[in-house]
Amino acid sequence: MKMSDTKKEGRVTKSFRMPGAFTILFILTIVSVLATYIVPSGSYAKLLYKPETSQLVVTKPSGKVETLAATQKELDKLGVHINIEEFTSGAISKPISVPNTYERLQQNPASPADITTSMVNGTIEAVDIMVFIMVLGGMIGVVRRSGAFESGLLALTQKTKGREFTLVFLVSLLMVLGGTLCGIEEEAVAFYPILVPVFLAMGYDAIICVGAIFLASSVGTSFSTINPFSSVIASNAAGISFTEGLGWRSIGCVVGAIFVVTYLRWYAKKIKADPRFSYAYEDRDAFNQKWGLVAGLGEVAFTLRQKLILVLFTLSFPLMVWGVMSQGWWFPTMASSFLAITIVIMFLTATGPNGIGEKEVIDEFVNGAASLIGVSLIIGLARGINIILNQGLISDTMLFAASKVASHVSGPIFIIVMMMIYFFLGFVVPSSSGLAVLSMPILAPLADTVGIPRYIVVMAYQFGQYAMLFLAPTGLVMATLQMLDMKYSHWLKFVWPVVTFLLVFGGCLLVFLVLVAG
Repeated sequence: MKMSDTKKEGRVTKSFRMPGAFTILFILTIVSVLATYIVPSGSYAKLLYKPETSQLVVTKPSGKVETLAATQKELDKLGVHINIEEFTSGAISKPISVPNTYERLQQNPASPADITTSMVNGTIEAVDIMVFIMVLGGMIGVVRRSGAFESGLLALTQKTKGREFTLVFLVSLLMVLGGTLCGIEEEAVAFYPILVPVFLAMGYDAIICVGAIFLASSVGTSFSTINPFSSVIASNAAGISFTEGLGWRSIGCVVGAIFVVTYLRWYAKKIKADPRFSYAYEDRDAFNQKWGLVAGLGEVAFTLRQKLILVLFTLSFPLMVWGVMSQGWWFPTMASSFLAITIVIMFLTATGPNGIGEKEVIDEFVNGAASLIGVSLIIGLARGINIILNQGLISDTMLFAASKVASHVSGPIFIIVMMMIYFFLGFVVPSSSGLAVLSMPILAPLADTVGIPRYIVVMAYQFGQYAMLFLAPTGLVMATLQMLDMKYSHWLKFVWPVVTFLLVFGGCLLVFLVLVAG
């Protein structure tokens, strides 16, 4: 933590400053280690389908492994009310919890050495996204050195003068759409380099940048319609079709999109009228220096070679979206596609009448990749916290306790309790697909006992978890803020109305659906 000294009336006072991303995650890592000593260890049996043997494998809390025939009859015996085709087709590929199998286990506390070990292991686990981010950083470095960014942005700002919010509006809708269809919030990291300089050139701040990209995509994911990593896998794990409740999730998504665009419009008008209103005003100079236009840009020509570089750079992003949505691309493939385009851009930048040469273009790529190493490490450190909690065997204990709480209430109270359970579980398990397969087989059947359709529990999971993921340092928030050099305190000041909206509107919608179903 940092303290700033200020003199006031002859006395030296200390004003608190929010610690940075690395410090926050380090503190949370220590807290996670301590939690493994306090929270009882326990586990549910885990069920997994092995396609190579066409069998179901049950790993009991004791560690004993049992193989079963991949039939609906065996699933029914286990109390797993999911169609066997969801396993055999690959729709559910992760281990799921088996209901009524929780057992207390011998405490498995982490050691002080696990603080650093988990950081290393978390970084290793995140190597795919880290490589993608560093390739992206290298691409940015080369494109900036070519001068294409600056020349193109100057031309763009001249054409959009007086209509600046139109781009924010369109980007926000695109991100909401990407979030609700395929959960694009992680992949949205790639859009910062191309959009942040544009928003700055239009007179906006860091908050608008992160709002139009991360906030909008996360709101879309909060109201996932056909997102395979959220609504689809959660519905499958709950034993229902993802089409159940699809209409209500779509309505919620429309309301969410209207809210986030309206909120961004309000904030944009405020900072246009008075730049000092910006929540990140104190860091504006450093942010503009990193992402903004260079001085003396008015005389810079926009050459054909620069136009070609900018076209290639821009095309890499819709290519990524197409690959993710229709081809099943993940970070290694995305990194490969970005690297291929970067090589062409490096050739164009190094050669020609104004080329900078082979050595300098490679140096720019390396320096650009190095500039995002901090972002990559943040992702690894966040995953390290999850490793400690999983190895301490306390995630299932929390789930078991949550199921006991939910089983003692009914009606509207039940669904609100369920949403808040997912809100707190979202901190421990920040992965949407991971939380779905862990919790749905346990919590979804509770809805049957109180006469509530299971699709409403799926919606409670979405609203609760994502309300937390706007805040949780264990999720994507810290990586996003690190990339934009934004303080966590500034983000909290901006995002709390969105969290409130999601919990209040989501809670009201859930209660309405429970009353209609009853």
